[in-house]
Amino acid sequence: MSTGYIEKRGENSWRLVCSGGYGPDGRRIKHTKTITTPNKRDAEKALAKLITEIENGQVMNTKNLTFEEFIKRWLSEYAERSLAPKTLADYKQQLEYRVIPMLGRLKLDQIKPLHLMKYYNHLRSENVRLDNRPGKLSEKTVLKNHMLISSILQKAVNWQMLHSNPARNVERPKFIRKPVRYYNEDQLKKLFGNLKTAPLKYQTAVFIAVLCGVRLGELLGLEWGDIDFEKRSMVVQRASQYLKERGLFTKMPKNQSSIRKVSISPLLVEILVQYKEERNIEIKKVGSLWNKTDRLFTQWNGNPMHPSAVAQWFRKFLKRNSLDVINFHALRHTSATMLIAKGVHPKTISSRLGHANISTTMDIYGHALESTDRIAAEKLDEIINSN
Repeated sequence: MSTGYIEKRGENSWRLVCSGGYGPDGRRIKHTKTITTPNKRDAEKALAKLITEIENGQVMNTKNLTFEEFIKRWLSEYAERSLAPKTLADYKQQLEYRVIPMLGRLKLDQIKPLHLMKYYNHLRSENVRLDNRPGKLSEKTVLKNHMLISSILQKAVNWQMLHSNPARNVERPKFIRKPVRYYNEDQLKKLFGNLKTAPLKYQTAVFIAVLCGVRLGELLGLEWGDIDFEKRSMVVQRASQYLKERGLFTKMPKNQSSIRKVSISPLLVEILVQYKEERNIEIKKVGSLWNKTDRLFTQWNGNPMHPSAVAQWFRKFLKRNSLDVINFHALRHTSATMLIAKGVHPKTISSRLGHANISTTMDIYGHALESTDRIAAEKLDEIINSN
């Protein structure tokens, strides 16, 4: 239980002094607050209120607060309540193994841009990978660390525990986005030509990924109730994910814009109808062992599929058929690239992919947009030369 006392500081000034327990270094934490009132009774009431706030965790002594202590507060008060599970797990790993060991002991209000610059340069050195593989971290990883630290420090500013964010005075790490991998039209034709020999479940998964551009997690989160066969549309409104410490779980898609309705082609409707008929036959064979679910893609008994099961099957399928090896997510890139090549407006593509902003689509698929831009220039030449 917190205790406190009052000190007379001036004619109408009182200093409230309260004990807030002990810090990680074993030293007693002391909170002080000066108020102006001519009445000692008012000062006593203010002291009682301050003690209550301290006991309820509403007051923090920011003077000696370390960055590690604030990070823990940021996690409990904000991150664990607001962030997606996978994002939170990634942040916790970065904080536990990188940020806290290097910056955690610094006082929150003493962190300077130079501390952060030194940390980023440490990340750029050899042998700092968490997987113990040789080589350096990518500049993208350095940028992610910068954005995480800046976000945490900005919360300290928003919560009036810092006057300014030192991360904003550090040059933002830059990285060159690697061109996305995708299949061109000839490669896509070869893929679908060989796909005819694959199990119908995986055929359907690949068709949906290419024709609708969904993420793998969104694909495994699809339910039959999301498909409107008459209106030829599909609603993407959940995702299936896996975390080692949590197992398989269902969550909302990546962001609000990822919840979307996607038109589906007559060809995909035909495939889905065929797949549904096959599924119903399989469910009857399983009988009482079937774990009732409405998901499109499951294990033999209705249990959720692990995302890696689809990814591993796809990789083995490509190798077995001597096709260029890409990961399953590249089918989403293939979908977007093919639509751009066929002249579909980027805004439409952005909506189908569930991007929050069209700028995201333009940034990721700049390679395809450049080729269509060249075609546009040539078309203008044709118009001029035809006169």
